[in-house]
Amino acid sequence: MLRVYSRALVKVVMGKPWHLVKPVSVVAGRNLSQQKGLPRLPVPPLQQSCELYLHFLEPILELDELQRATELVEEFQKAGGVGERLQRDLERVASNTDNWLTEHWMKILYLDCRKPVVNNSNNGILFPRMDFRDTQEYLRCAARLIAAALEFNTMIWSEILPVKYMKGKPLCMKQYKQVMSSCRIPGLKTDSLLFSTGKHITVVHNFQFFVLEVYNSDGTLLTIDQLCVQLERIYNSSLQTDMEPFGILTTENRDNWSKSYMNLIKDETNKASVSAIQSSIFNLCLDGAMPPLSEEMYPSNALHQILHGGGSQWNSGNRWFDKGMQLIIREDGISGSNFSHVVADGIVAMEVGDYVAAYLKKPQVMQSSMEPLPVPRKLHFNITPEIKKDIEEAKQNMDILTQDLDLKTSVFDHFGRNFLKAQKMSSDVFLQLAIQLAYYRTYQRLCPTMEPATLRMFRLGRLCSINSNSPASAAFVKAFDDNKIQNSEKVNLLKKAMEAQRWHTNMAINGQSIETHWHGLIMMAIQENISMPDIFTDTSYTKAFDYGISTSQVTSKNGCLPCCGPDEPGLIDILYSVMDNHVDLEVSSFKSSNTCKESNSDAMIRGMEDALYDMRTMLVQSSGAKL
Repeated sequence: MLRVYSRALVKVVMGKPWHLVKPVSVVAGRNLSQQKGLPRLPVPPLQQSCELYLHFLEPILELDELQRATELVEEFQKAGGVGERLQRDLERVASNTDNWLTEHWMKILYLDCRKPVVNNSNNGILFPRMDFRDTQEYLRCAARLIAAALEFNTMIWSEILPVKYMKGKPLCMKQYKQVMSSCRIPGLKTDSLLFSTGKHITVVHNFQFFVLEVYNSDGTLLTIDQLCVQLERIYNSSLQTDMEPFGILTTENRDNWSKSYMNLIKDETNKASVSAIQSSIFNLCLDGAMPPLSEEMYPSNALHQILHGGGSQWNSGNRWFDKGMQLIIREDGISGSNFSHVVADGIVAMEVGDYVAAYLKKPQVMQSSMEPLPVPRKLHFNITPEIKKDIEEAKQNMDILTQDLDLKTSVFDHFGRNFLKAQKMSSDVFLQLAIQLAYYRTYQRLCPTMEPATLRMFRLGRLCSINSNSPASAAFVKAFDDNKIQNSEKVNLLKKAMEAQRWHTNMAINGQSIETHWHGLIMMAIQENISMPDIFTDTSYTKAFDYGISTSQVTSKNGCLPCCGPDEPGLIDILYSVMDNHVDLEVSSFKSSNTCKESNSDAMIRGMEDALYDMRTMLVQSSGAKL
């Protein structure tokens, strides 16, 4: 999604509208205890960003383009010029706000975005595979999913979640309170977020929604046995399969959904039902089984189910995709969570997923209670011809969306973290260079590549971009297949490229991102009604931040797999998890935007496997390393 943010700002400086809006260690302690002491997000020095910008442009521009960009940068930063004026304005704003970036970052990147949230801004986490002997066992596991998530939620709101630290510094913990009890609300031009304090969850089965109160009269959470009773009631009272899938409306592009939403809530019954879903802690989706597939097809199919539900004929209508978090469990053993990226970053969502997955491994304890339970309340919807028409259109559009997603997974089992640790190499940086090498081999050109970096060392910090391209990385990938260059020299180039990547990563997490700085200066130019400086309207700016590859490492401790869509046509999204002895790879793209005979996802995942293997071989041959 950061790539979308960059594209949005490119459009802004070209004259389109701009909307403004207001590796981690664990240390025990109250999760918000360090919040007030966190520093504000800094504004990088202007000269520093100008120098780094030209450094970043060097490998991706032609000589004449680079010369033009250099002249524009010199003009922009000259004494008494517009750059200094915008810099002062941004520094003034930064000194008077908790975080000068996050609010408009969320607005531009998510709430103003009119694309469907499915496959774009919503991400997913696949839990380890399960096997159910019967419906009762299936529902009991669903009850345990609920119990695990509620236990984590209690830790958040009781402020007993351990504070996270990075490089000895505490991280902002604010996102944890946004994962649950949150919902995105569609608007005609921009969306909004609702944060509630409801004491219920919603459960959807066969497209039918139910309110399930999860607290006893004494304030304690329902036990697993109590939850089983309630889920059986819901399951048995919603066996009909011909109901209208109101949830599929949330899969539409935001303009269509906002219009349908306004029509839907004109009816008081519909309004009350929608409000109950929006104010719930989270949504639990009880999905039906699908036709069995081969073991080879299972991972990809399971990830598709978590991301979008499989289309209108399957489970895409058995969702409410605006919810901050949805737990999903299918009768054939697939389970996971779908979460809104607008409320939390992937590493936070994975922590919740890991907690749930670890909970499911614990021995079950019988906790029967004799307290009578109220029957879960079914939510009702009244259908008008207009709403019926909207649902049918949403089905068609959703099927196009699901069929267009090309998602491939692979387990690269030749080596993992242990081998790279023996080589004294960062596994994350090594993967970043392998990705660039794979793309260069596949398409014979360099590609602007980004990796997100957390800004949580600062108050209300979210994400910024690490520019993975550098002259050093370009030198490495261009030299790798040159038979005239010795392996020892290639290893030396690799180490230089890795050092450059580590340096850029460190700059980013310390609030010194070039792209973030430029966005702030653009924001100031618009607020001050200043003509947009030429540095931001030149084609070099577009080329710098119109990323072709979006990458991310999100690693699970309990066998979970992250998944996400590619955000934009033409973008290749790559997720990887480096484990001790293998690497989990996932590549997604849109089929309609493929520009080569082979699928982008197929070509890239094979290219990454080859690049990783060949880089390993290079290290072994150069140093005599052992696997």
